[in-house]
Amino acid sequence: MSSCSRVALVTGANKGIGFAIARDLCRQFSGDVVLTARDTARGRAAVQQLQAEGLSPRFRQLDIDDLQSIRALRDFLRKEYGGLNVLVNNAGIAFKCRVVNISSLQGSKALENCSEDLQEKFRCETLTEEDLVDLMKKFVEDTKNEVHEREGWPNSAYGVSKLGVTVLSRILARHLDEKRKADMILLNACCPGWVKTDIGGAHGSRTVEEGAETPVYLALLPPDATEPQGQLVRDKVVQNW
Repeated sequence: MSSCSRVALVTGANKGIGFAIARDLCRQFSGDVVLTARDTARGRAAVQQLQAEGLSPRFRQLDIDDLQSIRALRDFLRKEYGGLNVLVNNAGIAFKCRVVNISSLQGSKALENCSEDLQEKFRCETLTEEDLVDLMKKFVEDTKNEVHEREGWPNSAYGVSKLGVTVLSRILARHLDEKRKADMILLNACCPGWVKTDIGGAHGSRTVEEGAETPVYLALLPPDATEPQGQLVRDKVVQNW
């Protein structure tokens, strides 16, 4: 593969929304699409399924909990492409790049159910990654000690986890605007809706194809686009924070 080729990377793409996003990018993205999965056999099976549909994804193994796996993927992208154009971060992770983190409106709901003090902290425009990590660790500890509600937390671990994804996206986007504005890297979080997946269950109101629409829309924002940036997007619409 030429280092001049453009490349889109989809993590956790062997099934569900990640698989549907990879399929749509194979159809719409002008460049190579790299599908990643923790389980090599399942990842290769997903690639074979897309190849049977006449598409041409590439596969690389990625375990986001394994530093060696992450570095191997990084080295592959540097050698083959010189970097990355599009990253769709579906696994529960430098030029005109698009980064899309899969979050949920359940995170916004969790924020609304936090105490005023916690809401102020999460909404703070100067909140750092370290501050956010400390907040998330406090939630875990408070939950273990069964004092989370007394400490102002909502009763939803899933909601708080997605709140963390959305807030982290806002922090990282702010850093990009401050440090690398000229690179025109757009980073957003999105809510795919209630999708029929292993996590969403069989009663979800959307198919994985419908759930993939907004992530793919954000991944394919035009090269000269300057927004959205650091936002939570659902149905291609920026949500109030």
